[in-house]
Amino acid sequence: MQPEIVVIDYGMGNLRSVLKKVERLHKSVLVSADLKIIENAEKLILPGVGHFANGVKKLKESGIWEVLNQKVLEAQTPILGICLGMQLMAKFSEEGNAEGLGWLDAEVVRFKVNDRRTYKVPHMGWNTVEVQKESPLFAGANQEAMYYFVHSYYMKCHDAKDTLGSTDYELYFTSAIQKNNIYGTQFHPEKSHEWGDRLIQNFIALPA
Repeated sequence: MQPEIVVIDYGMGNLRSVLKKVERLHKSVLVSADLKIIENAEKLILPGVGHFANGVKKLKESGIWEVLNQKVLEAQTPILGICLGMQLMAKFSEEGNAEGLGWLDAEVVRFKVNDRRTYKVPHMGWNTVEVQKESPLFAGANQEAMYYFVHSYYMKCHDAKDTLGSTDYELYFTSAIQKNNIYGTQFHPEKSHEWGDRLIQNFIALPA
């Protein structure tokens, strides 16, 4: 049976933890690199941990790159990018000087902190997200909600309308995005306990 949600396997993600989280929330979900299965999904999750340029390479070599563009841009399938998965939606990244999917007018840059005693790179641990606009993704959340981060690069959105949430780590960086059917979080909702559960439940509840 075709799953409702497909977690895309391009060899760059914490796939099992995402799978288990969605399964626990009682939804039909499958991890897959099969292009036909991805093409028929009602919703997509693009996780990712690792190097931006390597992620681009793997998506292109697998054929998933073209399928993603068709599903997301033409079919308007809801997609949630997590960590590297969100970063890959940008136009460009300093990490490997590589071009991304280009769904957002954004670039990915490395943290350059001044107070190195207070702000370590990578940014690792719990932090809040200041939600910038109304969105079903953060329905029921509040400004005290904590989410788990681990990353050395962050997204700079050049169109403020695409920034859904910001986080303070010496500077304010984009920690969540939304553009039409495209959603993303720099943090890991699958590791963020009850607030992460709520966010994933909200994504599941989006109309397909």
